[in-house]
Amino acid sequence: MADKIWFIVVALGPVLLGCIIAYALMRRRRLNTTEVVEQKEAMEQLYDKPEGGREPTFHQR
Repeated sequence: MADKIWFIVVALGPVLLGCIIAYALMRRRRLNTTEVVEQKEAMEQLYDKPEGGREPTFHQR
């Protein structure tokens, strides 16, 4: 009896895990074009200059 349970766990466990991962990948929502543009603009603002901060200084040799 225990052998049958372990067979089910070992054989069906990875299959079930694969199905769950495939389902999650299919349900993932893609960004539309407006959201992509907004995301890029927000990233530009974030990495451009800090608000109230100063410009980074580079040491020239």
